[in-house]
Amino acid sequence: MPDDCSMAAIEPLLDHARTLAGWRWRGLVWLTGEPEECRCRARALWRSGDWDSPLWVAAQPPSGLEVRHWLAPSKARTRLGGEQGLLVIDAVSDDAGFDPDAFGALAGALRAGGLLVLMTPPDWGRRPDADYARLAEHPYRAEGLTAHYLRRLARQLCLASGVVHWPAAGEPRLPPLPTAPAVPPPSTDADCLTRDQADAVARLTRLRRRRPLVLTADRGRGKSAALGIACARLLAGGEPRILVTAPRPSAVAALFERLEALCPEGRRQGHAFVLGASRVAFLPPDELTALTRRGEVGGPGQRLLVDEAAAIPAALLGEWLEAFPRIAFATTVHGYEGSGRGFALRFRQRLEQRTPEWQACHLSAPIRWAAGDPLEALVTRLLLLDAEPGDALDAAPTLRRHRRAELADDESRLRELFGLLVQAHYRTTPSDLRRLLDGPEVGIATLATGIGPQAVLVTTDEGGFDAELAERVARGERRPRGHLMAQSLAAHAGCREALSGRLRRVLRIAVHPGQRRRGLGRRLLEAERQRARHDSIDLLGASFGAEAGLIAFWQALGFRAVRLGLTRETATGEHALMVVAPVSARGERLAADLQARFQRQLPGLLAFELEGLEPEVAAALLAEGEGPAPGPGDLGDIDDVAFGHREPALARPALQALARRAMAMGIPRGDPDLCLLVAWAFQGYRTTGLVARLQVSGQREVTARLRQAVAVLRERVA
Repeated sequence: MPDDCSMAAIEPLLDHARTLAGWRWRGLVWLTGEPEECRCRARALWRSGDWDSPLWVAAQPPSGLEVRHWLAPSKARTRLGGEQGLLVIDAVSDDAGFDPDAFGALAGALRAGGLLVLMTPPDWGRRPDADYARLAEHPYRAEGLTAHYLRRLARQLCLASGVVHWPAAGEPRLPPLPTAPAVPPPSTDADCLTRDQADAVARLTRLRRRRPLVLTADRGRGKSAALGIACARLLAGGEPRILVTAPRPSAVAALFERLEALCPEGRRQGHAFVLGASRVAFLPPDELTALTRRGEVGGPGQRLLVDEAAAIPAALLGEWLEAFPRIAFATTVHGYEGSGRGFALRFRQRLEQRTPEWQACHLSAPIRWAAGDPLEALVTRLLLLDAEPGDALDAAPTLRRHRRAELADDESRLRELFGLLVQAHYRTTPSDLRRLLDGPEVGIATLATGIGPQAVLVTTDEGGFDAELAERVARGERRPRGHLMAQSLAAHAGCREALSGRLRRVLRIAVHPGQRRRGLGRRLLEAERQRARHDSIDLLGASFGAEAGLIAFWQALGFRAVRLGLTRETATGEHALMVVAPVSARGERLAADLQARFQRQLPGLLAFELEGLEPEVAAALLAEGEGPAPGPGDLGDIDDVAFGHREPALARPALQALARRAMAMGIPRGDPDLCLLVAWAFQGYRTTGLVARLQVSGQREVTARLRQAVAVLRERVA
């Protein structure tokens, strides 16, 4: 089919784009038809317009296109911070599919006047596409999955008023355009594009001690650029060092771009920008947390800027809040990086308690496009980027299990349910919605009142491998797609039966902020345990960042730790912990075996690989195991340390037994004396680490504090 097949229809599209450009808006062109027909029309549009930095997104580069203009969907994040004048997204070719994360990321890179061309089959939504291969966990195949997610997208596009639909064997259907938007007043700051951005920069450069700034914005408002402008001005004013963190380096690309533009005499050095004797340095969350806990960063005069804070657990943000007197938290309110609303709900209480004079600043005026941009509203609706939980109702909720076909057709209920999941989790992506609706073996349960869901639980089933496959997976010879927890327990804990048994993993559990502390999470999990027993499941499991409060929640429901990651996750700064609870006789044996393996490993891991684990977490995990109670000889050693001059290192076994006894007697895991003893006796905390934790001046004071802790615990367990 020649590329001039659609030339008669191109000029109206170009006129439409020129009108949008005059208003600084963007639009979406939806091409439906057979693959070659759609590609022909897209190529005609590509070649007819004077597009700046056009980009074709497809699994393979199309013929006749320069490779520099092609992008694989998996590389979408590499274009964050860039700008395109035309985006062609191939979801029609046999080897292509719709990648929700790529679509969400790249739509924000389209500049004013640009067009996003989406190519799909004419019957889009009737079957899974090629990208569903990423959802097809063993033993499923992509073509065997449901396509509720795609059907919903097609329905939303049909209903949208601002979409140009160009169907097969037809002409483009141009939508009516509303009244031109009002032009906002220009910024009085030469470096800033909006008054909102100028106000944010002014606040960032005037951060006051113990008055953190919370900067929120939707995508495209120049939030990260504002951080960069503020850094440039602080460096020019003689600020010696500014630390920056975010879930990944690409999140602060715009920050460093503004620094380089405004400080041409400076230079990039890896993830840092150096200007004379001053520098702006990026640190990933895990590294920043480790340095903070060792006392190597933070303290008087230190300044920290946190970008995309909603994608970082509130516990880490709280640690940084304590360590850095001048700190700003910036986050996207609605977007694939995380939920700014969820961030506010989880973190505001801590701000109120620790720094009641914190300040808020919101950027509402868009920069890459004008207010009222139809594409922004459409992408937000398609991907549910603005999903919010409904109202809380003080009434007894009822348990409901959802059929996903019905949920996909109930937009209001889906929005509220997904909104609960977004606000409760530190990182949610558009592809999570697709997995919710079409992932194999996914179950959804809610506790709901008449006005909507008040709590939600999402699960998936794993395991059930035959003996031969389980053995090959455990030896590292096979890696079937999915079954992450079962495969991890087999590979890292050496337990083949974790693969042959049936495990139901909790993917997400969320409770409405207005309903917390009322037992809804417990009720959901207890109901799921009963259902799992009915479904012949052996284990109920979960994986989450190891934090003392979360561990206590799962322990109270009978879950026990069976694996802890040896390294901290970069984005969360926490070790991933896996817990299980048995729901069958086979599960009882399997859980006991897994727990015994873990408890046997734990003391050795704490002494070496996990020496930097928070003592509160270490105490919570050790408390699940059984250790010897202090014997008569141990009591003498303990007394010699507490009330005499015995070197504590020479009585370590006795002090370990004392810590175990204290845990068994119910002394809280966060008790300062217990945590100090656990850190010293099990983790081999280096003197420098304990000095930083206790805020003392040296080894002599550490030993003195340790003797005091031993004496107190000796009396409490007597």
